[in-house]
Amino acid sequence: MKIYTRKGDTGETGLVGGKRVLKSALRVEACGEVDELNAVLGWTGTKLADETIRQDLLQIQRDLFAVGAQLADPTGHVEKAEKAGLHEVRVRELEGIIDRYDARLAPLRAFILPGGSEGGALLHLARTVCRRAERRMVALSQYEPLAPVLIAYINRLSDLLFTLARAVNREAGIEEIPW
Repeated sequence: MKIYTRKGDTGETGLVGGKRVLKSALRVEACGEVDELNAVLGWTGTKLADETIRQDLLQIQRDLFAVGAQLADPTGHVEKAEKAGLHEVRVRELEGIIDRYDARLAPLRAFILPGGSEGGALLHLARTVCRRAERRMVALSQYEPLAPVLIAYINRLSDLLFTLARAVNREAGIEEIPW
């Protein structure tokens, strides 16, 4: 099988089930944002020394493939597949990770400027891409059915990425710069 098919040369792409849509469709935009987030997380993982965080990011990347698969399926059949399923339990697991790292951090008293160490700055970048993906998913949900767990997961993920950025910067000995 070749990597190119030429089927997208007219500005359309295929969804799960074979339906063809414009590449500018909200569903495709949401898929693209999730794909970009996944790539940024892959890059971020190469810059982090903490093995636990790197393993957490790998699981999140797997989760994002499940999110992307569900976004690419307007029929809703993919979410029933084991590999593409994403359940509320994963949202709760993200909350547990947030709580674990947040317990080690000083309470926030002001907005902080994104940046710090290379890993911390990349986590902040990932957070902004995550928020953009969330906005696209919410826009899509206004016109087409979307499993609520997908938006909850992405929302919680952005909180986790912010918390991880703070934790990575703290471990690097870099102080947060308040706004």
